[in-house]
Amino acid sequence: MDQNADSNGAANQPPQPTKSAESYADQLATQLRKGFLAYCVLVICAQQPHYTGDLVKRLHQAELVVVEGTIYPLLGRLQRDGLLRYDWQESEQGPPRKYYALTEYGQRVMIELKQRIRTLSSTLKTLEKGAKS
Repeated sequence: MDQNADSNGAANQPPQPTKSAESYADQLATQLRKGFLAYCVLVICAQQPHYTGDLVKRLHQAELVVVEGTIYPLLGRLQRDGLLRYDWQESEQGPPRKYYALTEYGQRVMIELKQRIRTLSSTLKTLEKGAKS
């Protein structure tokens, strides 16, 4: 029986796409970006405590465009999950600010993520080499 045929012998055609390739790639990239953004926040907060505006600025400098409406829920989740802690610090430019820093648990998670990202990168390079041959 033909590998591209169904149990009745009819040709098994893939369904027609419901979105453009660009739209589908955007959807997948958004999913990848969410986890990657969390990792980036952990890396930045491991260096020294940062307040939200500074985190957004650092991410922009690294060409990862993020708005505060995205970062606030992420910081809240990372704090609730025990990866980040915060301290209030007085600001010369307005009200006190929350400065986020990595917890010991957050440090361990960041190290684990770093290794997993390296493994994924290596896997991707291996697969791309095979695709070129």
